[in-house]
Amino acid sequence: MLTPIDVQRLTTELPTSHAWGPVVHLDVTGSTNAEAAERARPWSPVLADLQTAGRGRLGRAWQEVPRAGLAMSVLVPIPPTPGWLPLATGVAVRAALSDAGVAVGLKWPNDVLATDDGDRKLCGILCQMLPDGAGVVVGIGINVHHERDQLPVPTATSLRLLGADVDRTDLAAGVLRHLRARHEDLVAGGERAKGVHAAYRVACTTIGKEVDVHRPDGSVEQVVATGVDDDGRLVVTGAEGSATVAAGDVQHIRPAGVPPRP
Repeated sequence: MLTPIDVQRLTTELPTSHAWGPVVHLDVTGSTNAEAAERARPWSPVLADLQTAGRGRLGRAWQEVPRAGLAMSVLVPIPPTPGWLPLATGVAVRAALSDAGVAVGLKWPNDVLATDDGDRKLCGILCQMLPDGAGVVVGIGINVHHERDQLPVPTATSLRLLGADVDRTDLAAGVLRHLRARHEDLVAGGERAKGVHAAYRVACTTIGKEVDVHRPDGSVEQVVATGVDDDGRLVVTGAEGSATVAAGDVQHIRPAGVPPRP
């Protein structure tokens, strides 16, 4: 039987004396991002065992299996370079998973891929600015205990399928602590922010790949990803030269005969 989040232990790991807000745990919610936005309490994590109306980028709908995944959101102050927040969150998730012995890569701008399982998607990240500009809700969804038939698409995987026995409470604490540290680096700027940038670029599997860029207007452009600039935008080179991508969807292009990637 899958166990619930241990709220008392997580509260101990994230004490209010260190400027964490109270831990909110819900059995069921529509969206942890919406809950965190409504509560509007900085650094107060919202977790749910079942999320019924979760949304990914570009409005994609998905629904969690009860207690199988880690679905959580937290409101954070806007850093000086907001475009780096989803990327820094990926760095934080990667660090927490590394602590658990799991190797992952980062797909720009907000997916975490399992390098030992064909680059299948292990985690998605969704950052949403509050309407009043008072902060950004960072939403994180990690597939933890799912079996293969419980995943929504064949391009997804879980920690269980990777052979990793991970406690969701420990994982939540690790991700949140790493996120707080990377956020502080972005706010500090200078060499500390550059350290986050460097860590992301090393881990980003998009750099160097041919990609299809699906832009918000519906157009698709095939380009080569060559880097990530200091504003967090993807740098690409195509038929018309170099450009940057700040919004839209990026899909890695696979060689013939290779199974689809996320």
